[in-house]
Order: sequence, then C-alpha cells, then structure tokens
Amino acid sequence: MADLVLPQLGETVTEGTITRWFKNPGDAISVGEMLYEVSTDKVDSEVPSPMEGVITEIRVPEGETVDVGTVLAIVELAEGAVAPPPDAAVPAPSGAPPEPAAAPAAAPAPAEPTAAPAAALVAAPAAAAPANGAASGPAADHGSHLLSPVVRRLVREHDLDPAALVGTGVGGRITRSDVLNAIDERQRAAAATEAPTTAPARPAAGERASVPSPPLVPAPVAAAAAAEWTDGDSRYESFNNIRRRTGEHMVHSVATSPHALTIVEVDYENVEQVRRSHREAWRASEGFSLTYLPFIVAAVTDALGHWPRLNASVEDGGLRVWRRRNVGVAVDLNYDGLIVPVLRDADSLSLRGVARTMNELAGRAREKRLTPDDITGGTFTISNNGSFGTYTTAAIINQPQVAVLSTDGVARRPVVVTDRFGNESIVIHSVGHLAMGWDHRAFDGSYAAGFLGHIRQMLEQHDWGAEF
Repeated sequence: MADLVLPQLGETVTEGTITRWFKNPGDAISVGEMLYEVSTDKVDSEVPSPMEGVITEIRVPEGETVDVGTVLAIVELAEGAVAPPPDAAVPAPSGAPPEPAAAPAAAPAPAEPTAAPAAALVAAPAAAAPANGAASGPAADHGSHLLSPVVRRLVREHDLDPAALVGTGVGGRITRSDVLNAIDERQRAAAATEAPTTAPARPAAGERASVPSPPLVPAPVAAAAAAEWTDGDSRYESFNNIRRRTGEHMVHSVATSPHALTIVEVDYENVEQVRRSHREAWRASEGFSLTYLPFIVAAVTDALGHWPRLNASVEDGGLRVWRRRNVGVAVDLNYDGLIVPVLRDADSLSLRGVARTMNELAGRAREKRLTPDDITGGTFTISNNGSFGTYTTAAIINQPQVAVLSTDGVARRPVVVTDRFGNESIVIHSVGHLAMGWDHRAFDGSYAAGFLGHIRQMLEQHDWGAEF
C-alpha cells in the first residue's frame, strides 16, 4: 500500500481544493494518467498519478480543502511498482512539455501577481492546431493515457475517432484544440454539403436584398446552458473558485489603488499590411493565425524599457522597479474565468517568439496544464479583449502591479492622413483603442500618456516586416 498525497504544486502554494476525482475506489491507475483536479489560489490543475496500482480508498472527497502533504487516497501498488517519495515532483502526463527553466539566479524575483487582470472576459490566441483528419506519417500512440479528461469527453460527445486526429502536442499528444478543430472541420464540411448549388435569385423590383448577418462571437459551451430550470423560472449556479478569487482580488485592487484611465487610438495599418502579406506563410509554418496581439506585446515590452515605472510593483509605501520584463497576457477559460500566464523575459523574444510562447501558454491554460509558477512573477499585465470586438475596456489593476493594458477591437474606419507635402486625405485604415488602468500613486497622467504614446508610435511606424 502507498499513500497518495497532495504534492507541492508551486513554490508558494500551501493548500488546494479537490474539485474533481477522475477515478473511484477500485479503479486501476497508471503513471501519468490524470487522477484528480485541484484548485489553488493561483490556478486549477489536473494532476497526474505518480504511481501505478489500484485505488483502494479516497480519503479527501470533492470540495474539501487540504494542506500540501495531506493523504488524498490509498493505493495498492502494482506488482513491481515502487511508491515515489512524498516530496517527489508531480510527473508530467505523456507528451507534456517540460517545465520552464528557472530564472537566472542573478535576476531579482518579481513580486507575485495575485489576481486576474480585468473585470471583463478576455481572449487569447487560439492554440496551435493544423487541420485534423487522418493522421499522416508515423502513427502516434493515442491511447487513453495521452488524452486528458476534457479531450476524452469531447471525443466521446462528438463521436470522434482519436486515431484519425493529428495530435499537435509535444510527443503527438491530442490537445483540446485539436479536437475542437476537428469538430469545426466536420461542421464546415457538413455545411458545404448542404449549401445550395444554384446562385441566389435576384430580388424583385422594389424588394430589399437580404444582407448576411455578421459572424457572432461564439456563445459559451457549458453544461449549465443545458441544465434544467430547477427553481421554475431560474436556476442557481454557485461561483467556482476562479469566480470567487477574481471577485476578492478585484475588490481588493479597487480598494488599494487609486485607479485612473488613459486611452489612445492606434492606427494599425502598418501592422495590418505586414499581417496581410505574411498571413498564409505564417499559418503554414506556425499552424496558428498571426493576430495583432504579438505586435502589441512586443511594443509594450519595448516601452517598458523606456518607461520603467510601468514595470513596477507597489511595496511598503514605495515603488519597486523591476529589471526583468515579465509580461502576463490574460487567457479566457471558455467563459468560466481568467488566468494570466507570464511571458518571462519578454524583451528577449522576437516577434515570432512572442507569438509562439503566447500560443503555447494559452493552449496549456485551456487544458489545465499550467503550474502555479507559470502565472507568477509578472511585472505588467495585458487584458486582450480585441477578438470580442470591444470598443474600450476599463480593466482593473493586477495587484501589486501598477498598471493593466486592455487591447480592444480593431475595425476598418475612415482616418485622415497627411502626405510628405502636408496634403490631407481621408483613407480607410484598421484602427483600435488601447486603454490603460493605472495606479496614480506610481506616476501621473503625463507619464502614462508617454508610455502609451511610445506603444502607439512603435505600432504605427516600426518596420515590422524586418521581423520575418
């Protein structure tokens, strides 16, 4: 027999709430197989089994909060299996990427952010996922030990064959994004089959031609949407851990920092021309779309080096300015909450490196494969609402940082441009807002405006084509 204990899930994590067991007493488990889900004050994670055997007893039921080191279950070890030491690291599931390297010892450790960045939902770049279909090349092992519970549920609900999916995770692991892309492709194929083959009839004289509706933001896909109306005309949905923590931190942040808001309008046409010319080649080589966000992150990171009081935390009545630029970019967890993975030393990354890192972190966030250390140490936070088409968002500061930047929707609008002879004309460009909530203790409006002006100038004038 061996004790299965709650492991150390991060340097500062001392307790966790068991939110779900994937196994029951009597079930066999193998090393790396997802065993339970735990919620901490920093992140929700699916924890794999560190041993092989059969669960004989579960001692901590779902919903109970316990300290690190608490015995969660008793396992009868398989023949020849050896129990890991109590302080052993949690094994990564098959195909999972290795943990990020530790920061250089010489660099100061930034203060840990303790909150989601905004009062509104945010979006993040879609996880890398090329077209799915029949796998080509060497067959990958797509056994159940490579599929997370979320992926298994999606495969089961949509009657998919895992062997026909191309896993884009490390080691060929099938990710949630792979399954969702396969579902989308099947729906597109069905829609194409059902589409009329004849041209639509012209409207009769005096009739108004029908205009197709613009695409809508996808509605959240959640079990609650199909839940029964238990109270007649309503139903009760308890706040999950992320919702409760977000509320607590937002109230604390508003009560702590004298919030101010500064907004600038950005002409993204310089960025848009580069995106347009490299769009197809980028998707072919990287497997995901080139959005505006990597350009914004790169510009923010550069600006932090010139306006250092933005790369800071409030500490003991003063300001601690950080040398390292660790930029957190918020990720929406399917409308259920927010999490802010951190791009460490973002100033050391190229535009392509920024995009790849964000894409990888966003994918792991949605698959609940982030560790608490992935979301700590941030020095500045970006809340990305742009894909939802927002106009302007007043985000709440991620304490103890001093500012949070909201990137809102980009749309084609008429703007006035001036040529080199001073002549003005009206043209159509891609335009959007950048809105920054900031702590008035740390600096004044002129400093905030200078920082945003630096970002705007870089987005509008930098030679982004040289990055490719």
